[in-house]
Amino acid sequence: MIEWSGIFHILATPFREGGALDSEGLPRLLESALATGITGFTILGIAGEAHRLTDEERRRVVETVVKEVRGRVPVVVGVSASGTHLATAFARVAHEHGADGLMVAPPAGLKNLDAVLEYYRAVAAATPLPIVLQDEPVTTQVMMPAPFIAQVCAEISRIEAVKLEEPPTLPKITRLRALFGRRVAIFGGLGGVYFFEELSRGADGAMTGFPYPEALRAIRDHFVAGRRDDARALFYRWLPLIRYESQPGATPGTAVGIRKEILRRRGWIGSALVRPPAPELDAGTHAEIGEILAAVAS
Repeated sequence: MIEWSGIFHILATPFREGGALDSEGLPRLLESALATGITGFTILGIAGEAHRLTDEERRRVVETVVKEVRGRVPVVVGVSASGTHLATAFARVAHEHGADGLMVAPPAGLKNLDAVLEYYRAVAAATPLPIVLQDEPVTTQVMMPAPFIAQVCAEISRIEAVKLEEPPTLPKITRLRALFGRRVAIFGGLGGVYFFEELSRGADGAMTGFPYPEALRAIRDHFVAGRRDDARALFYRWLPLIRYESQPGATPGTAVGIRKEILRRRGWIGSALVRPPAPELDAGTHAEIGEILAAVAS
């Protein structure tokens, strides 16, 4: 049974300079993240470039991550897809290779909420694994109002957590807490840009690939221990990097590229390559990353 709280680190997918999947580099990345005290991993998400992986590469990532983690923390696998049959197939592969849970966003562009509900029912029926419902309308273009999310969670008991990424996330956390008829965990995303306020509204943690997960863990530790001022001060210390690293509205791939460059500088991955089509970071961005890291991470 998964303890749905704390920091679930969204794993970047490492590639070699030529673009091949760096399966051999995955253990170093995983061990580096585990050393920060994270609660779990979420893999094959949007920031994990899952949409740029072949089916065989997806399988290899799940297999390698589960094997390396060895049950030390839960591994949640993103199985979102453009169609129900594809999502259920991804879910079965994740289950077969030892995943502990699934993260599922609705198919992109699907405006019929009845169809969205049926999609979630089908994915839930495909395996016995618990599900994180991902509410991410920027990418999916699917708006799921709080009453609808509450309805889906009420009808599908396999959904045990929700990841909210529709700004403003804060009022939606409050509405969902009032609407839920059972315990459903709530996680923030969006690179952690509203993390302190989300905790104040009742979020259980964050699911994000922010490249200093130990900072998010420390913020939450202070908050849970009742040291609200310390949590706020630490959040404000890291906010310049959180803001810069998330790059909302940037060219697709830019935010992922910044994140991977920071992970490369930390020695967690060997290459910051983002699979094309994605722009390379310019010299100014590299300089800005260095300046911000010197200010907040030293």
